[in-house]
Amino acid sequence: MTIICLEGPSYGGKTTAIGHLRTTPELADRAVFLGCYVRHLRRTHPIPPARTYSASEQFAAFETFMTAEIDRVAQATENPGRLVILDRSVDTLMAHAYAMDQLYGFRVHAQVRRRLEELPHLRPDHTIYLDVSAETLRRRRRTEAGSLAESEYFLHDAAFLAQARAYFLDKPQPPITRQITVLPADAPPGRIAKTVQDLVEAWSR
Repeated sequence: MTIICLEGPSYGGKTTAIGHLRTTPELADRAVFLGCYVRHLRRTHPIPPARTYSASEQFAAFETFMTAEIDRVAQATENPGRLVILDRSVDTLMAHAYAMDQLYGFRVHAQVRRRLEELPHLRPDHTIYLDVSAETLRRRRRTEAGSLAESEYFLHDAAFLAQARAYFLDKPQPPITRQITVLPADAPPGRIAKTVQDLVEAWSR
């Protein structure tokens, strides 16, 4: 089984890229596509807030998200030997914990990493990190969310974006994935999706 994950900030282009992969005949017939944690949790749990206010609240959010990860593990292992495409992986949870440690001194990252070792989870063989500027993210959010766009959107807070990005690119703590490929993604999402397709097809041959 080959596991390929797309990571990056909210509104970074992951949904467009994965949607494009789903329509690629060479991939659609043999790939298992597993949606992000929020999509899984909406069926069973309230979504934890992006902005937590204590280490205990951050750890509780991690535990909730891991209920979705366990569900994704079950779906992936139903079809052993196939290609698995993930919209986010446990590295999303690690990056969030790392960022909250850096911003608010929660000191929870090491705790959730130890906890992760006790739980079933999918370790990507390849992760594509869509690296998008803050200005592009704001523009896309305004375009896609329209009047529903929040004036204060924590996942686009400059300090949070910088720390979450540092987890993947600067690697202060080793990510869970085996390999990260950084893809500059300020171009139109459709163009980025084609580049993602080329990478996925090369890795899955």
